[in-house]
Amino acid sequence: MEIKVYNSLTNKVEKFEPLEENKVSMYVCGPTVYGYPHIGNMRPVVVFDVLRRFLSYIGYEVTYVSNFTDVDDKIIKAAQKEGKTEKELTEYYIQEFKRTSELVGSMIPNITPKVTEYINAIISYVDNLVKIGAAYVVDGDVYFRVSKIKDYGSLSGINIDDLIIGARIEENTNKESPLDFALWKKTTEGINWESPWGRGRPGWHTECCVMIDTIFPHHYIDIHGGGYDLKFPHHENEIAQSEATHGNKIAKYWMHNAFINFGNEKMSKSLGNVIYAKDLIAQYGGPVVRLVILSAHYRQPVNFTEDTVKASIQEVNKMKMATKQAALILQTSGVDLDKGQPTYIENFLKALADDLNTANALMELYNVIKLINAEVRTKEKDINKLNDLFRSMLDMYKVLGLNIEYVKLTEEDKKLYQKYLESKENKDFSLSDQLRSELINKGIM
Repeated sequence: MEIKVYNSLTNKVEKFEPLEENKVSMYVCGPTVYGYPHIGNMRPVVVFDVLRRFLSYIGYEVTYVSNFTDVDDKIIKAAQKEGKTEKELTEYYIQEFKRTSELVGSMIPNITPKVTEYINAIISYVDNLVKIGAAYVVDGDVYFRVSKIKDYGSLSGINIDDLIIGARIEENTNKESPLDFALWKKTTEGINWESPWGRGRPGWHTECCVMIDTIFPHHYIDIHGGGYDLKFPHHENEIAQSEATHGNKIAKYWMHNAFINFGNEKMSKSLGNVIYAKDLIAQYGGPVVRLVILSAHYRQPVNFTEDTVKASIQEVNKMKMATKQAALILQTSGVDLDKGQPTYIENFLKALADDLNTANALMELYNVIKLINAEVRTKEKDINKLNDLFRSMLDMYKVLGLNIEYVKLTEEDKKLYQKYLESKENKDFSLSDQLRSELINKGIM
């Protein structure tokens, strides 16, 4: 199957051809852990989880890495505010992030490195940049020399002249150029480490470079992902360091997801409209929240509104009903649910192969559900067709990460259901109502 992805580095849709046959290396920038994840944090968690599931489903061996930034000024302030050590704070919120990710239906990445586990490697990486002249030391601080990179701005399209004039660049008289960024910060406040330049802690932009260097042996990967807001300066600065160190741009394909909005306003803590993911999930359920996120193409904004949530609730209810009814009919017909063939999944996979178009993939899922409902309602049921439709639907759920469950019937359950049908046939309404209540309590009907 030919897969196409939009490469943020070239601004083109390209054929996906991994560096190694049947293997995919993928790294997605994770959160800075100093508080509960907001719903915006969940978009890359969901998007790249689906990408991983899709690639795995069609036969690739995927190594998916996503980091936790557990060293940051915000972490120091939050730890002081909560009366905890930085390690206590970050460990708590790392577990909360993982828990929330699973509640929204995402698998935990294969590897979830933390910055504090890579300090020695970061120091060595920065030291090498200094030695090759790509970085310089000023009074214990280390800065990257952007002038060494001829095509700086190639990912984000940022105009260097505009930056020099002052856009988004803070003034710092210690730096040779306002474009230069910190690799190591001199400090004794909060958690810090000894280095060749004195005590301090790493800058934000180096950690991902070092983790990719350490985890992936080729120092070059297939896919680097993250939110659109990371293109500049974070990902741009990652590329600069990798170009200086290895002469490459870290990844063959760069993928960025758009924002989540409430109404039409970008999620932003400064606007005071941040909604924690755990609260939305508690209110509506993981599948509903996930479905809202997947309802738009990953490069388009997602709007959380009353209408989009209501529509997703209705669709999830349809999924649950179709799944439950089909499972009941198939099992009471003696069908082994593990032996159906997903013969109706081809168009679904084609949609995902087209730059991970989850919106179109969902339309294929909804079409299969309509076919299931039609087969459930007909008197002369084609059990083999229903079983293949059912297996196709379950596989679609699996790839999309939608946790829609059904009850696996015991022999006792099947006998109970058969008695219910017989009581209805015999018009013994008192008994049929009683049996129906029992089946409902068991989650079968």
